[in-house]
Amino acid sequence: MNRRNKLSYTKDLSRLFFLCLLSSTLLISCAEKGSDTNLESAVPSNTEFDLVILNGRVMDPETNFDEVRNVGVLDGKIALITEESISGKETIDATGHVVAPGFIDFHNHIANTPFGQRIALRDGVTTPLEMEAGGYPIDMWYNALEGSSQTNYGATVSTAGIREKIANPNYDTNSGSFVMDITNADTESNPDLQFATLLATPEQLDQMRQMFIEGVEQGGLGIGGLPGYMTNGTKSQETIMWQQVAGKYGLAVYIHGRFSSQMPPTSGILGTQEFLASVGIYGGGLYVHHVHQQTLDLTPAVLDLIEDAQNKGMKVLAEIYPYYQGQTIVSADYLKPETYQKNMGRDYGDLFEISNMQPLTKERYEEMIRTSPQDQVIFGGISEEGMLSALADPRTVIGSDAPPLVIPASGKSAMDFDLPFESVSGHPRAAGTHAKVLKLVREKKLMPLMLAISKMTIMQAKWLEENGVKSMSQKGRLQIGKDADITIFNPETVTDNSTFKQGALPSTGIPYVVVNGTIVVKDSKVLEGVYPGKAIKNDLVKQ
Repeated sequence: MNRRNKLSYTKDLSRLFFLCLLSSTLLISCAEKGSDTNLESAVPSNTEFDLVILNGRVMDPETNFDEVRNVGVLDGKIALITEESISGKETIDATGHVVAPGFIDFHNHIANTPFGQRIALRDGVTTPLEMEAGGYPIDMWYNALEGSSQTNYGATVSTAGIREKIANPNYDTNSGSFVMDITNADTESNPDLQFATLLATPEQLDQMRQMFIEGVEQGGLGIGGLPGYMTNGTKSQETIMWQQVAGKYGLAVYIHGRFSSQMPPTSGILGTQEFLASVGIYGGGLYVHHVHQQTLDLTPAVLDLIEDAQNKGMKVLAEIYPYYQGQTIVSADYLKPETYQKNMGRDYGDLFEISNMQPLTKERYEEMIRTSPQDQVIFGGISEEGMLSALADPRTVIGSDAPPLVIPASGKSAMDFDLPFESVSGHPRAAGTHAKVLKLVREKKLMPLMLAISKMTIMQAKWLEENGVKSMSQKGRLQIGKDADITIFNPETVTDNSTFKQGALPSTGIPYVVVNGTIVVKDSKVLEGVYPGKAIKNDLVKQ
């Protein structure tokens, strides 16, 4: 951040006063619900701020504060929220716009790429995290982004990455991202998908445990579990071990459940029950990714189950994305005909090849399984009505499951910052999830706006606070003293534009996004070469 070489004595005192307030318990407890009495007491209104946001509808989901105010940002923090006139080095006129906490996304597989960050920012996301698939080695995953990230960043320790490393001696990642390794045509890391079928020996389970502990001690945000991709490989002893490690360190396991089904004997509810048992015994938390695509028409029942577990003191949370179609590799266990057709009620024609968006036939499906099992497809899952009901449920949070995107002209992964949006294909959730939720609020009155913002900010922040990442107490809020991660959107125009044919078209109606006090999206353009993003790690690592 550029600073003037000299500051007046008065302004020095103002900054000192502000920093003292940040460390006080009085500041931490400010902004009582429904009142802005304390919102106007941090620094004098005549301070020259680094950034001011004027005349916006300030919405804080933790306190339910919802008023037109001016916001002053200083040293990466929200320093003042006031009705008084304020000025700063940079000014944003937010008239007619909502000023909200930056969105937090627990389920982003491409946030470690420049292009992935670019479309996430256009969708209002300031903290996209890789929690489901995770990273391994976790220090490699973090180091690759240090000093070069436009967003805040973080990841769990990857069960898939560790399993592939143990099963396949030739696997040699240089990114720490197993998802990128298996979908990037240019990779030289040599994955061969043995992670999906490995039946670990007792010695291998011990080896895994030590690898998980190493990753957690390096800052991993929990354990990223993918039993849905290794249904017949992951033993119960292994999933129990994941929860043992997570519980020991006060972290959570983040799962793609073992089954996607609404039929016995492999009901999708079993995938959640499997882990709830371990949470009850070993502690820690359980975060269930895109539960609606695992439990389909049974989603209301599993949400009731999760609520009952919460009422027993268990830390459990369920995630939804605003689409009834998913995206994955064609060889995913749950797309095998015996599951996809019988248990999910779908057929080959409900699968679309991502490179050309053509529906599959039995012959084409079998050919892809033989020749290119890592290629990606779009698949139909829950009904649209079921998805919308789960999305509006106050017990769920929003996650994008932003998948790797493809450049059809070359067949390569979409990685580079300056790629034309129109040249990229993939699931529209990568670019449009959060704007789509806000559009549904406007057009379908799906839920109150404050609830929608809560599902994309404070609920995630509080979850991580309670599961080993206390630094998240500074995020997900629009309050004095909190990190200045801010998303500014027009509630009357915010729109998702991405489609299944053009999956990377950016959201509109979100003209400004601020990360740690620095403008990263200005006039709906992501500023190239601006890297204010900071690492999010667990409490074991001093930050």
